Amino acid sequence: MATLLFYILATITLLSTVLCLTRKNPVHAVLYLVHALFALALLYFLLGAPLLAAWQIILYAGAIMVLFLFVIMLIEPPVAESRTSGRVIHWLIPAILSGSLLACGGALIAMDPAATNAIASYWMTPRDFGRALFVHYGLAVEVISMILLFAAVGAFHLGRRYRPTTKEDVS
Repeated sequence: MATLLFYILATITLLSTVLCLTRKNPVHAVLYLVHALFALALLYFLLGAPLLAAWQIILYAGAIMVLFLFVIMLIEPPVAESRTSGRVIHWLIPAILSGSLLACGGALIAMDPAATNAIASYWMTPRDFGRALFVHYGLAVEVISMILLFAAVGAFHLGRRYRPTTKEDVS
């Protein structure tokens, strides 16, 4: 059962990633990327790394994807013309991917891969993870947080529209 789930989740991850790369609408691409990240988190859980799976969902599928959507809204891409034909096909592929992810997640919860000894698990408690991250790599975490802050301020500055305030600015 674990092998079958692994191949299903790997297929969902690859298919979602390919769909993400081939979409013209950036919002659709981000949504397919969220599917790929959720499938990857389920793969981590299947392989015996539940903490890594939780971080995958919280950080990447949650926070980073919201940041991507904010950047897309800030850029304001041109609105694609609405299609009247093929409406079902636009919803069919994401519905199949979402249903497959839900089914695989339910199967993983019912199966509980940590209870079986088929897969070696390397458990790390959140306390151990926090200690390793902030004691041994505290400076790197702070440097990365400052880089992300600079990137956010730069994106805000570049995304601002220039509005002249005085007559000298107009000419």
